[in-house]
Amino acid sequence: MNGPLAGLRVLEVGHILAGPYATMLLADLGAQVTKVEPPGGDLSRQVSATYFASLNRGKRSVRLDLATAAGQDRLHELVRDADALLVNLKPSAIERFGLTHEALKPFNERLVCVALTGWGMDAGDAAAFDYVVQAATGIAALTGDPDGPPLLPGYSSADNSAGLAAALGLLAQVHSGRGGQIEVSLRDVMLSQLNYHAAAWLNDGKAPRRLGGAHAYYVPAQLFPTAEGHLALFITHDGFWRSFAAEAGIEGYATMAERAARRDEVIATVTAALAADTATGWEARLRPRRVPAAAVRTLPDALAEAPDAVVEAGGHRLVGSPFRIAGHEPWYGPPPRLGEHGGMA
Repeated sequence: MNGPLAGLRVLEVGHILAGPYATMLLADLGAQVTKVEPPGGDLSRQVSATYFASLNRGKRSVRLDLATAAGQDRLHELVRDADALLVNLKPSAIERFGLTHEALKPFNERLVCVALTGWGMDAGDAAAFDYVVQAATGIAALTGDPDGPPLLPGYSSADNSAGLAAALGLLAQVHSGRGGQIEVSLRDVMLSQLNYHAAAWLNDGKAPRRLGGAHAYYVPAQLFPTAEGHLALFITHDGFWRSFAAEAGIEGYATMAERAARRDEVIATVTAALAADTATGWEARLRPRRVPAAAVRTLPDALAEAPDAVVEAGGHRLVGSPFRIAGHEPWYGPPPRLGEHGGMA
């Protein structure tokens, strides 16, 4: 392992997505990541081998029963040589298994401990799966058509976002050179990602409303039907509008303020203009003008157009690391077999 995080030793205790995604990103960058798995393994092993591989490539696996004295002894041995521990369990389990900096500092005072939970360590053990958190934090209420029901994105945005935040917090504390405890909750991460919506409510009393995927400030910035397929158009300033309007044959609405004030009229005008061509046709016409636009693609189509994003790891074809670092070629190892690197017989 020769990546920028080579030499960093991270322990992971957790299941399914948020925590394993965080540590996989670290492993892609060269960290040595050891999964401390219970006797039955990470629950994601029960979903499918491909699912497990998508979150656990390039890691080691140690199988331990942390409810036993032998399991705790082995954990403490691992902790002595580790730089960080990332735990993705409910708060009571984190405390019960002694997976906090307070409990582990006698074995390694410089250990960085990250507790990745749904609602926070002091909030109890209420279920905190991705879709539950999206519903509770206002994400679902903002998603969907104005006259329709709230909707959820088609992927685990809360888990993935929290994983990224946990990895960042871990690295920040490691960089400080001090051990300590970090808390990251799915709730806090999703509220943070509602940044400008939250600020508008907290400062101006302006509650966000469901706009069918349209942006709250920029107009037009949403999906539009075309003669065939849908087009994402994202006009964030007047220069983009001038270029788009010239190609689409639209006059007027020269400023963002005017377009925002006459939102419904602008959307109707743009919708009528875009009906003259297909989504891929508009994309081809607008890209040379540097107008932000893209035809809606399926995931298979998107992957077919991005072969450089696909890697091979232990016989699985997966999406590779999102980090492109000059001079570094990531090594994508296979996902570990349960207990492959030690632990229970």
